[in-house]
Amino acid sequence: MRSVQISPKINSTHRIIDANLNRAKEGLRVCEEITRFILDNHRFTADFKKIRHDIDGIVKRNYPAYQLLKDRNSDSDVGRLNSRGELKRAGCKDIFWANIQRVKESLRVLEEFSKLIDDKAALSFKELRYKVYAIEKDSFKKISSLPDSG
Repeated sequence: MRSVQISPKINSTHRIIDANLNRAKEGLRVCEEITRFILDNHRFTADFKKIRHDIDGIVKRNYPAYQLLKDRNSDSDVGRLNSRGELKRAGCKDIFWANIQRVKESLRVLEEFSKLIDDKAALSFKELRYKVYAIEKDSFKKISSLPDSG
């Protein structure tokens, strides 16, 4: 295993924010696709889409794309090859639950690290996290009714 040296010029906070923005939006998109194409549920689909767009708004106001991209270091990310547990899914229900957990965790990380940059952004991410909690609760019966495989 090789040791990776990270340049002192790379802003670790921006790297964390960038990675978690991507993770949150990707997880939201997966949940949105399940509620759209499998559940055929307009409300949940719209809720997930709105949260994705709300994240975009926070990013535009607080984290210029050039800054996040400048500090991105995907090629040397030590977590890049760690996919233990991510390759096994029993079905759409399992995919949904894994991704909604990913979204909640990422929003929490965004909330915490945004406190280092902008309190309003941190509060916005906290608000979105609680919206995801509410959607998770509201969608529980419908998602739980999906088959375990397929």
